[in-house]
Amino acid sequence: MSVKIRLRRMGAKKAPFYRIVVADSRFPRDGRFIEEIGYYNPLEQPAVVKVDAEKAKKWIANGAQPTDTVKALLKSNGVL
Repeated sequence: MSVKIRLRRMGAKKAPFYRIVVADSRFPRDGRFIEEIGYYNPLEQPAVVKVDAEKAKKWIANGAQPTDTVKALLKSNGVL
């Protein structure tokens, strides 16, 4: 089982809002997930990113691979 930390799209049409989730890589983007560890709202100025650093570090230590976008968000928040 390959576990990824990735974005799950929420919100209305033309108004995206993302949740940062830990999910099996075989599941669909907006499908089943294991745990929610934060959120990202790109529409606000500046963009709002809220991440539970302890949960993110725990999942990365257990082998979860963040996607490129999530990796950049985690770096900007000082988690990585």
